[in-house]
Amino acid sequence: MGMNRALNRFAVLTTGCTFLLLIAGALVTGNDAADSVPDWPLAYHRIIPPLTGGIRFEFAHRAVAGVVATLTLVLAVWIARRERRRWVRNVGWTALGLVVAQALLGALRVLKGDPAVTATSHATLAQLFFVSLICLTVFTGEWWQSHQPVLRDAGSPSLRALALTTSVIIVIQTILGAGYRHGAFGIWPHLVGAGAVTAAVIVVARNARVRFGEVKSLRRSVIFVHAFFGLQIVLGGAAWWAVQAQQRAPQPLPLLVGITVAHVLGAALLLSASVVLTLRCYRLIPARREATEFSGRAKHSTEAAV
Repeated sequence: MGMNRALNRFAVLTTGCTFLLLIAGALVTGNDAADSVPDWPLAYHRIIPPLTGGIRFEFAHRAVAGVVATLTLVLAVWIARRERRRWVRNVGWTALGLVVAQALLGALRVLKGDPAVTATSHATLAQLFFVSLICLTVFTGEWWQSHQPVLRDAGSPSLRALALTTSVIIVIQTILGAGYRHGAFGIWPHLVGAGAVTAAVIVVARNARVRFGEVKSLRRSVIFVHAFFGLQIVLGGAAWWAVQAQQRAPQPLPLLVGITVAHVLGAALLLSASVVLTLRCYRLIPARREATEFSGRAKHSTEAAV
């Protein structure tokens, strides 16, 4: 099966536009502009409302969301028509379902309010949607579809399990961060989550280096996880300071908004790096049962040849 370079490049484009959408969404929250437009899907009963105050942030978010939804629809249909792997087609449809769910959650946030639930869910789903596009970019890329060595993992727990657990912990931390940002609860759950992420990143990175330090793709993934984790630690402290300073400011200040937006984007990058590491582990390292069956077949073939 040959690689469809055009499809992969379109997946990269869609992922890049989604990153811009994350920026637009974070700017809405950072500038306290979530309630600037009271209706949906129109804005003040217009296609293009007066672009003043917080309205311009909310409208920009909606405009970018429309572009991303269209790109995701094209990507899902393209994958369905050209991709032979059924499970990749399913991921494509999942991404489309997530962007539709995002639109509905966004509408619910505007029409019903209650940021503690709807805004937290909307922010969390945004991260998961971004990750689904990261996965499609990996699956349609050259590395995934080229021949890769089969690695034997004798450690316990397996590196596959450690990487997957780390990604799940980061998702939970993302939910806790969104909940704090949108007022669902205080900062302590988020701080506890930060401690769990720290432990998970240290464990998975150490085991990856010890077991497969010579494998370039895994080593590179660990570097990205480390880099984005370190960035998040710095941005997390700065964001906490920014939130405290913002409470005393008469209006959202650009520097403080920029710090909190960067922290949201850092979370997306850290989660994406962890997911890519997980995918590479699953691509290179067979499950224990599969590895045992493979070794048994190889031993049987050797004995038969002798």
